[in-house]
Amino acid sequence: MAPDPGVVEVNIHPARSWRESVRNYETLFEQARACRLGTNKFMLDGKHTGTGGGNHITLGGVTPAESPLLRRPDLLRSFLNFWQNHPGLSYLFSSAFVGPTSQAPRLDEGRPDRLYELKIAFRELDRHDNPPPWLVDRLFRNLLTDLTGNTHRAEFCIDKLYSPDSASGRLGILEMRGFDMPPHREMCLAQLLLIRCLVAAFWQRPYRRPLIHWGNDLHDRFLLHHFVREDMKSVLLYLEEAGFPFDIAWLEPFFEFRFPRLGQVRIGEVELTVRAAIEPWIVLGEEMSSSGTARFVDSSVERIEVSLEGMNRDRYQLLCNRAVVPILPTNRNGGYVAGVRYKAWNPPSALHPTVGVDVPLVFDIYDSWNERSIGGCTYHVSHPGGRSYDTFPVNSFEAEARRVNRFWEHNHSPRATERIVVTQPNAVAPEAGPARYVTTDYAPEAAFAVKRVEVDGDFPATLDLRRVDKTI
Repeated sequence: MAPDPGVVEVNIHPARSWRESVRNYETLFEQARACRLGTNKFMLDGKHTGTGGGNHITLGGVTPAESPLLRRPDLLRSFLNFWQNHPGLSYLFSSAFVGPTSQAPRLDEGRPDRLYELKIAFRELDRHDNPPPWLVDRLFRNLLTDLTGNTHRAEFCIDKLYSPDSASGRLGILEMRGFDMPPHREMCLAQLLLIRCLVAAFWQRPYRRPLIHWGNDLHDRFLLHHFVREDMKSVLLYLEEAGFPFDIAWLEPFFEFRFPRLGQVRIGEVELTVRAAIEPWIVLGEEMSSSGTARFVDSSVERIEVSLEGMNRDRYQLLCNRAVVPILPTNRNGGYVAGVRYKAWNPPSALHPTVGVDVPLVFDIYDSWNERSIGGCTYHVSHPGGRSYDTFPVNSFEAEARRVNRFWEHNHSPRATERIVVTQPNAVAPEAGPARYVTTDYAPEAAFAVKRVEVDGDFPATLDLRRVDKTI
C-alpha cells in the first residue's frame, strides 16, 4: 500500500519496554529534526492540524506466540467494549477526517445493526475458556470493517492478527488506526502510555460492560470539547480505580490541539468561550468529473462549540446570527454549552448547494427582559478583510497571527431602533419658533428581531444554521 501523499511514512521497530519506547521516539524525532523534518502542519488560515499520515499504534509480541492478543483473546474484546463505551477515545486523538466514511470509523458508525452482531460475537468468545487463535479472527473479521467491508480501514484493524490468507497475516498484531500524528514527541508518548495502562488494567480484569446505543449523540455531543473532556475523565477514573493513576493534565495538549480556543470574551457576569469542534466530512456521490479512484467530500460545513459561564438562563439567551442557540447545562453553576454548525464556504461540490454561507458568526447575549443584546463577539472563518493567503504559514507565530485576527471581541447585533423627532416650545427665544430635537430611541413595533428555531429532537445540543432563514 502506497503511503499518503505529502508525508513521510516511518515504521518504528517494536519495543520490549517503556524505556525502549521512549528511547525510540527520542531518536526518531532527533533524526527527523536533523533532516529538517517535523510533525507540525498549519493550514492556510493558520489552523494547527495533524500531518495527515496518522500515528497508528500496533500491539503484539516479538513472535506471534508471545502476542498478548493471542494469549488472551479477551484483551481484544476489552478494547472493543471500552472504546465503544467511551467515544471520547475515538475523537480526541483522531485526524480531521472522522465519520463512517473516514479511514478509521468507529465500529458503531454507519451500521446500526453492528452492535447487535457484536453482542453475539462477544457471547461466542465467552463460550471458550481457551479459544484457538483462528477463532478470534473468524469472530471479528467481518465486524471490524468500514462501510464497504474493507478490513484495513477500521479503527481496530486485525488484518495481521491471525488471518488465514497468508503467513504474513498471522503475526498476532492489532493495529489501532484512530490516532493522528501529534505535533510533539511527548504527546506521542502520552498516547502510548495511555494504551499501556489500559492493557495492564484489562489484563488484570477484563472489561465487561453493556454496549451503548449512542445513536445521534456520537455526532451531536461527542464532537464537542466539553463532552469529550467529561468522557475522558471517566476513562481516567477507571484507570485510577484499577491502580494506574493517569493525570488529566497530561492530556491537556490534546484538548487544545483538537479543540483549540478561538476566542473568549466577558460580557457583564457572563464569560463566553468559542472553541473549534469536530465536523464529519461526508463522502459525496460519484461525478463524471472525478476519477474512478477518488470522490469529493463535503468540507463546506464546520462546527464550533460555545460555552458559557455565569449566565442566568431565566433572563438571558445565547444568539448566533440572531438565532436562539439551544444550550445545555453543564455540571458547573451557571455553565452551559452548545454546538453550532454552519456553512463556511460554498464549493462546487457540496451538500445543499442552494444554501448560502452563514459567516461571519455574530454571537449575542440577549436580554429577554429588555429585548436587546448586552454584548457579544464575532468569529470570521477567513480573513475579515477578505484577504486570500497565497502561502502556508512559515512558523507557529505566523499561524497564530492568522488565527487571532479572525475573532473580534465586539460587533454584536444592534437593537432595532426608530428615529423620533420631538418638538418643544423654545423657552429661550420664543420668537424663533418651536425647537426640534432628533433622538434615536427604542420603538416597540421595531423590537430586536430574534429568530426562534425549533430544536431538532435528533440533535438537541446543536444549532444548524443551514436550517435558519438568512433574512432578518
